[in-house]
Amino acid sequence: MASSSTPQGATVPGSEVMTGLVLMFLAVLIGPLIDIFSKLAASTLASTEVALFRFLLQSLFMLPFVLWRGALAQISWRQTRFHIIRGGLIALSMICFVTTLRVMEVADAIAIFFVEPMILTILSSIFLKEIIGWRRYTACGVGFLGALLIIQPSFNEVGFVALLPVVTAFCIAIFALMTRVLAHREDPWAMQFQTGIWGGLICGVILFFGEGSGSPLFDPSMPDLAASGHLLGVGIAATISGILSVYAYRAAPASTLAPLQYFEIVSATLFAWLVFGDFPDAIKWLGISIIMGSGLYIIWRERRFVSRPVSDTSESALSP
Repeated sequence: MASSSTPQGATVPGSEVMTGLVLMFLAVLIGPLIDIFSKLAASTLASTEVALFRFLLQSLFMLPFVLWRGALAQISWRQTRFHIIRGGLIALSMICFVTTLRVMEVADAIAIFFVEPMILTILSSIFLKEIIGWRRYTACGVGFLGALLIIQPSFNEVGFVALLPVVTAFCIAIFALMTRVLAHREDPWAMQFQTGIWGGLICGVILFFGEGSGSPLFDPSMPDLAASGHLLGVGIAATISGILSVYAYRAAPASTLAPLQYFEIVSATLFAWLVFGDFPDAIKWLGISIIMGSGLYIIWRERRFVSRPVSDTSESALSP
């Protein structure tokens, strides 16, 4: 069942690891724009409808590039079941997170979500057999402590909705794990295109059955001009950050990239301040500093040992 996506004992050159780190940094810098535009759109639209338009627009924007690269011809239908699972995971994560954004500040919701890199690190060591040193575990732990300082959650105010980012975290961790394996087999553009198609189809089915229910999660409505602009922003941000993420996972182990994802809290805090006026207090700034220190340490360590190979003995548990 376990056929190796990278031959046992193979190494990932240090230059590729650095490329992966840079691409992931750009992805998490742009990524929070998805949440900013989603929060704006969710004020008038159902959560699942926002997710649907994200996937449809993402696929539409990618289609010319996919055709130009000939990526459609590289789609492996043998892996379709895995892409359906990835589409389901990303659809569920998007619906849960947009629902959270309806009642919570963007930075707070993302901070709760950031149990995901730790989940991903553990899953990578178990299923991909990636070698995780104590330094990376420590960096994840320190970054999570910084996230706790930022979030300052109040479950009494938002109730069970505060748990939805945790559901999102599990979904994204499994999604990232599958991306790490499949990225070695397929063209990244074809992968992201399929993810958007399947995610959109799943959301469309949910909205079909939810129409007329009156639910803020599942009952669709016609977007006005402002909401249409917000949905367009969601699609553009999702397309750019998604492609950057796929190329990042092709270049570096998932466990190496995980701590760097904490930078998303920093960019989310900045965008939330600019758009919604949610300016961080002193405690949150302390948390941001800790998170930045954690991510910068990972980059510094990779630069210091750039001439030394990074082991990647990942074995695919997803092989047909």
